[in-house]
Amino acid sequence: MKALIATLAGALALAAAPAAAQDKARLSWQTMHSPAMEGNVEGNSANRTVLVVTPPGYDEHPNKRYPVVYFLHGYWATPQMYEDMAKFEEAVQGAAEAGNEVILVMPDGHSKLKGGFYSNSPTVGNYQDMVGKDLVAWVDSHYRTIATRAGRGLSGHSMGGYGTLRIGMTYPETFDSLFAMSACCLSPMSVTPEAMQKAAAMTDEDAAKADFGGLAGVSTLATWAPDPQNPPLYIDTSMTDDGKVDPLVNAKLAANAMLAWVPSHLQALKSFDAIALDIGDKDFLLAQNQQLHEQLTHYGVEHSWTNYDGDHGNRIAARIRSELLPFFAKHLEKAR
Repeated sequence: MKALIATLAGALALAAAPAAAQDKARLSWQTMHSPAMEGNVEGNSANRTVLVVTPPGYDEHPNKRYPVVYFLHGYWATPQMYEDMAKFEEAVQGAAEAGNEVILVMPDGHSKLKGGFYSNSPTVGNYQDMVGKDLVAWVDSHYRTIATRAGRGLSGHSMGGYGTLRIGMTYPETFDSLFAMSACCLSPMSVTPEAMQKAAAMTDEDAAKADFGGLAGVSTLATWAPDPQNPPLYIDTSMTDDGKVDPLVNAKLAANAMLAWVPSHLQALKSFDAIALDIGDKDFLLAQNQQLHEQLTHYGVEHSWTNYDGDHGNRIAARIRSELLPFFAKHLEKAR
């Protein structure tokens, strides 16, 4: 009888104790339907995978609300690839232990051509609105967030750094602060006649087998110079009679460079609580990030500029822990 009582007492004690997993940050994979992504001719799904990490104690405090850090991944990558590299669950756990409780959210920015550059395009889909409108609304309706500008930060790496700046400037009323890591696509782009001829000849099968260098330029054309009437890749491949690229095509590409956006988006840029530019001293994108830093300085846009010892990808996980999450801890409203 004593043994039975002891067994029952132990079982009751276990039942009353909180689950161990609830004491730690928790990662989950969700699916969000994005109306903004419907109808794109490339066929990228409107049902987007979303990585969500909730902080420790989230389940135990049903009335508590948390700030949200949105993170945008890079080109040729997926949320899973960045999770494998950065271990966001561990990062959110460490932030909470330092007194910074946040929800971290990373949407799927992948496309048929390996990335939608967080822009709007009839060919690729409206990735910009997917993040700036649909994702924010979905997160606020499914999680206990601080559902105001003061409770949202936007960040990302490479293509995601570009997306951070672009979406931030487009939706300054939605996000409090921005952290752009090794942002790409800041300088105006153009296509050579030779590259355009290759793009015009590319088939779906070619695209599926292409390497990074062979596809990145085509992907930017699909995003910033789309032509829904020009299969199979639905890009504008217009050339002049004398064999040059149509100037309008290159003008479309150049118009999407963030360096070109700064003068016309000063009100938005100056509205943020904080902006951080973060890049390694051996990063191949250093020069254009330096240009952005200089341009923001010229126009009186307050921001921080960090040029650390590293290349394009070797410090991502460490920088998220040591710089990105502490940055948002300083600027976002605290969990309450």
